[in-house]
Formats: sequence, structure tokens, C-alpha cells
Amino acid sequence: MAPKQKHLSPADNHAAIKIRRAKSSDAAQIAELCGQLGYPAKPAEIAQRLRKIEPANQHAVLVAESPEREVMGWLHVSVAPLVEVELRAEVNGLVIASDERGRGTGALLLRAAEQWARSRGCKSMSVRSNVIRERAHQFYLRCGYEHYKTQKAFRKPL
Repeated sequence: MAPKQKHLSPADNHAAIKIRRAKSSDAAQIAELCGQLGYPAKPAEIAQRLRKIEPANQHAVLVAESPEREVMGWLHVSVAPLVEVELRAEVNGLVIASDERGRGTGALLLRAAEQWARSRGCKSMSVRSNVIRERAHQFYLRCGYEHYKTQKAFRKPL
């Protein structure tokens, strides 16, 4: 007979989730999550990128982990000093494992990133989200963000 699984309430689930800075040993799990977001990467590439994200006072890569699953999500936040606005932070990436979405982990990571940004004197936080990511848009609205602009993004290989 299989052991009975304990179902956690959202409050229990939050209590078990720990938010911490990413470590190089998280590279394989972060790479897997990058693939779920549509940006496939090898663990060695992620480890190298994590080493290059500096200085630490202007960037944070946070991970959410639980006792049952090491890394269930990650968020990259950075301070973006700009000429036209007061000091602000930006969410550069956020992904939660597909089987963990909708359980509050993203909100925990976002709150931790906001706290990190406040501690660096940021007056606001921004995030960009692909127009096709409707579920993400609803998530940010529920977390108190407002849709203030629609724009096109351009890229040029160097």
C-alpha cells in the first residue's frame, strides 16, 4: 500500500518554502526552469552566467526551495539606475516549475525581490512580460503591479 500523501494548505506550503540567494550548485535546476520558460540552457552556461552577474549589491538571483524539491523557482532582480526616473529595480526573469505554479511561490519570490530593492533605496519595481504570457500578466496584476505601457522590443546580435 502506497503511503498517504499529505496535502498542504497554501499557508503550510508557504511556511515550508525558503527563499535564498542562488548558488552555483543550483545551476542544473535553474537551467531546467529556464527551458520551461522557453530559454533552454545547459547547467554549465547557467553556472557561468551566475558568476558574471555582479556586483552583488546591484543584482540578486533568488531561488525558492522546499524540503521536497530543491529549487522550485527563481527570480533575477537588478537595480536599474536611469536618467529619467528615480532609482528602480527590475525583475529580469521569474519562473516557477510548471507543476508548482499557482501555489504562491512566485508571490513569495516577488516579495523577497521587492524587499531587496527597497533595501537598496529603489522607489519602484518594474517587470516586462511577453504579450503571449497572459497568466503571468494576471499574476503581476494580483501582486499589485499596474500595466502602464505597451512597447516593442528590438535586438541586434553583436
